[in-house]
Amino acid sequence: MEMILLLLAVLALLLYLGVPVAVALGLSSVCLLIVLDIPMVVAVQRIAAGLNVFALMAIPLFVLSGELMNQAGIARRLLRLADAALARAPGGLGQVSILASMLFGAVSGSAVASASALGSALGPEMRSKGYDPDYSVNVTTTASITGLLIPPSHNMIIYATAAGAGVSVGDLFLGGILPGLVTGALLMAVAAVVAVRRGYPRGSFPGPRPFALAFLGALPGIFTAVIVVAGILSGVFTPTESAAIACAYTLVIGIVVYRSLGAGALGRALTSALRTTSMVMFVIAAAALFGWILAILQAPERLADLMAPLMGNPLATLLLLNLILLLLGTFMDMAPLILITTPIFLPIASAVGMDPVQFGVMLMLNLGIGLVTPPVGSVLFVGCAVQNVPVGAALRTIWPFYGALVAALLVITFVPQVTLMLPELLR
Repeated sequence: MEMILLLLAVLALLLYLGVPVAVALGLSSVCLLIVLDIPMVVAVQRIAAGLNVFALMAIPLFVLSGELMNQAGIARRLLRLADAALARAPGGLGQVSILASMLFGAVSGSAVASASALGSALGPEMRSKGYDPDYSVNVTTTASITGLLIPPSHNMIIYATAAGAGVSVGDLFLGGILPGLVTGALLMAVAAVVAVRRGYPRGSFPGPRPFALAFLGALPGIFTAVIVVAGILSGVFTPTESAAIACAYTLVIGIVVYRSLGAGALGRALTSALRTTSMVMFVIAAAALFGWILAILQAPERLADLMAPLMGNPLATLLLLNLILLLLGTFMDMAPLILITTPIFLPIASAVGMDPVQFGVMLMLNLGIGLVTPPVGSVLFVGCAVQNVPVGAALRTIWPFYGALVAALLVITFVPQVTLMLPELLR
């Protein structure tokens, strides 16, 4: 137990000093190797083993696909469709932002990309229509979390890798659909209540023809998610192959159909995808070594022993797991937490009867809430920066939206069929 505490103490100190997460994971692991007198060559072997996973090849391709969609202007077309569908609802543009985030998440799988693309496109328009800046940020940032649940999501691929061969990426993709819709619906309800209380205006329905044109304009982008999910579920191609096909399809749509993906946009997409992939893979490599050390120190078994008094009460166990994950999510980025916490907490969740697919979706939303919660809160910070709103101003009024996210989390945790119905139906 002393070695586990030493490992965590070194990691906490490095993070407190502002060391990047991947570097902190690597350095703390190396320190333990030295203390345990394990040869350094083991570190190289574990890092290589952690990256030598075929399914991880899908991550750079899905990241590139999302960047290509962003540069091709798919976000603007999805926003136009959402505006045509929901502008008349209470807090019309707030509802539009949430629906657009759900649609964009379904084709990009990136919360940061959603908050950035939709925030920059919708923020100025909301201000011109009389919406307060903090409302705009709160809506766009919290709604972007739905993209982590609605497939395709590269974070689910990371979870499937960490969970082992028994968890299907196809089941995870299917399992995230209804939870993503539930989360979006709860956020829409909150957005409507806040909008009515603040007296925000409603828009107007543009008419059948403009709606049909907006739908047809967005349809090629939406079809990306259909290709990916249908292809995986039918067994026509693997997740990695589906990611490659998504990239090729997006290139065709951006260059031939929309004619918006020129050389400059393509270069920006490639550069951004390379930067994001490098960071993710660096984190995965460091987390592989860190997770291996936790395993040889028997951290999962020791945590299970500590939680043994609660194991007879599944309700208390699951509430405690959620609380721990919510807390961790506010201090660390999503990818390393998936890799570190899955081997530790999945056995505990399974012991109280939770399906691995349900746990994966629960984990996604837990850590997604951390992305909009300081002190890390990367999605919240991006949303505030894009819309030029101080983080403090957004935090003062974001609490109802946090409530919607937590309510969705409780539904996912304690109503298994919300997650498992589609995988069981189509299995």
